[in-house]
Amino acid sequence: MGEFVPTTCMRCAVGCGHVQRAVDSGYGLDLVRGNPEHPVNRGLACQRGVRETADPNGEWLTRPLVRRDGELVPTTLENALERAAEGLGAALESSPDAVAVLGSGQQTNEAAYALGKLARGGFGTRYYDANTTLCMASAVAAYYDAFGSDAPPPTYDDIPEAQTHLVWGANPAVAHPVMFSWIRQSAAEEGCELLVVDPVRSESADVADHHVAPAPGGDLALARAILARLVGRGDVDRAFVDAHTEGFDDLLESLPDAAAAAEQAGVSLADVDRLAAALADPTLVYWGMGVNQSVNGTATAGALVDLCLASGNLKPGSGPFSLTGQANSMGTRVCSSKGTWPGHRPFDDPAHRAVVAETWGVPLERLPDDSGPGPVGVVEAIDTEVEAVYAVATNPAAGLPAAAAARERLEDVFLVVQDAFHSETAELADVVLPAATWGESEGTVMNMERTVARVRAATETPSGISTDLELIGELADRLVPGLFTERPEPKPIYEEFLSLTEGTPADCSGIGYERLEAELAVRWPAPTPTSEGGYRYYDEATGSWSFPTPSGRARFSSGTAESLPESPSEAYPLTLTTARLADAYNTGVRTRETEPPVARVSPATARSVVAEFDEGEATYARVASRRASILARVETDDAIPDGVVWLPIHHPAVNDLTVPEVDDRSREPNFKQCAVRLEAVRERDASATATVSA
Repeated sequence: MGEFVPTTCMRCAVGCGHVQRAVDSGYGLDLVRGNPEHPVNRGLACQRGVRETADPNGEWLTRPLVRRDGELVPTTLENALERAAEGLGAALESSPDAVAVLGSGQQTNEAAYALGKLARGGFGTRYYDANTTLCMASAVAAYYDAFGSDAPPPTYDDIPEAQTHLVWGANPAVAHPVMFSWIRQSAAEEGCELLVVDPVRSESADVADHHVAPAPGGDLALARAILARLVGRGDVDRAFVDAHTEGFDDLLESLPDAAAAAEQAGVSLADVDRLAAALADPTLVYWGMGVNQSVNGTATAGALVDLCLASGNLKPGSGPFSLTGQANSMGTRVCSSKGTWPGHRPFDDPAHRAVVAETWGVPLERLPDDSGPGPVGVVEAIDTEVEAVYAVATNPAAGLPAAAAARERLEDVFLVVQDAFHSETAELADVVLPAATWGESEGTVMNMERTVARVRAATETPSGISTDLELIGELADRLVPGLFTERPEPKPIYEEFLSLTEGTPADCSGIGYERLEAELAVRWPAPTPTSEGGYRYYDEATGSWSFPTPSGRARFSSGTAESLPESPSEAYPLTLTTARLADAYNTGVRTRETEPPVARVSPATARSVVAEFDEGEATYARVASRRASILARVETDDAIPDGVVWLPIHHPAVNDLTVPEVDDRSREPNFKQCAVRLEAVRERDASATATVSA
């Protein structure tokens, strides 16, 4: 048997340390388990993370492919790279913006950094983004609005110190099992509690002390009702507000009546009072995609931050704590030059742009002067500017809203797909570059509490399989010679990234590979080899606050509600919402199923479609929106409110239904609410899982 190799789980953003062992012969992993020495999880591990690392179910990409006569056929890696460079290069001859690049929160920091360097510094394109914008961008915008900087103030160390754990629009029992075990343990202490806000009675809500179920899309109204109630009850921490914040009085002028806002949110005033009273104790407010994935995502996330500021819950043991889904969403934000330059350097700041250009050795004028329109806008630009797309470790053909329209656009361009598993996007590609996956790559990642840890390879890869970093370097050599002075290797690339973070709000310059070898995980900001970040913006030694805003104070938000893109109508009387399953991953490429998705509805909703519905038998129906219709297996569940259809985000057909409208600030799509209807199917129609509406 081989030795165990320490690494970091790439399943979600908790950042658990794993150890992994290679098979005795051939390629792959024999055993994966939690690492008891790792400071983040101390040996805890969820079975999903272990299983999807060691034994994923997806269809592996094992050979480079190119499209010939309309078919994808195997070829050599050299031929595939040459064909990719030829197609991307032809588009670049038209304009830097003729090439779009889409990255992922599943890349290492090193690969994300190199991809951003190629996209921004090599190509000079503004059409570059990552799938992390599809889940975290609204939280990021709210953090910048409030604090002048990205990432949550709290850390995992604050969980046992909190008395109230308020989980809003998230289901960590399913999405972050190890972290949820810490939350439950803390909430079980005397005088502590767990509260969950979610239209659906989720697995997290099932074990909560109290569950509040707003109407789908009612989150912002509920948050404002709570703030109005805090004001009305005299429960605002005026000492903190007056000393360390600004904008509160302006917010008060637009604050709605609590009772009216509660009615709009679809909850009772008693529920509002219950939540307002809980904020009197040290409270951690967690939220996820149920808040972020909305045209009101930034405003709602900002309203949750407002609750923390107004109640004085911005100190160790309390505060706003967004829950990140993808393993390296944080790293993508810090490293990849997606929305900011490395180290959270402002994208439009001339001085920071000059530093980046000098470090990369590229002309300053090559760097785009805006960060682009977000992933939805990137694909929509295929109709105008974009002629070629390079997609790395992401599946926009299934993951974008109104996905059928996205697929049509992707079919119209030269498409290079770099991934470890077969996907709907790979099916459309002109070139497929098979990439190494978890257990086969070297580098680092950052978890949701800003902790950097190593990712290590425990097994070799078959011939023709390269890492993301190697493939990015190969394309750069062909398209932008000299961009990387040497063939990219993880450590030198990481050190170049570290140099660009020095002196920034996300200073990682003291977190070298050698330190990670010794300590396994270190939280930024860490400007020296012995420093490590704690609760942000607060100096525990002096008890003083400092925010990177012009005034040095935290800012209350001013966001107002936008109308939801689609409301139920006579033709489409139900509301679709989407969420995670415990045993699935992103668009399902590692947990691919061929069966139709399960649509969960209340018994009353089911009977409204099929009057003789038998709860003991499987019933098939079509879920139809204005964009598409998909076949689903209907199951009744009292956890789903009447009038709501619940579908999993992971099935590749589901996003054919969703709307493409985005939050104006964050560019994050409104995945969570759209109008649908159920159409009875007497016999299962196996001919098509999804059809596009006319």
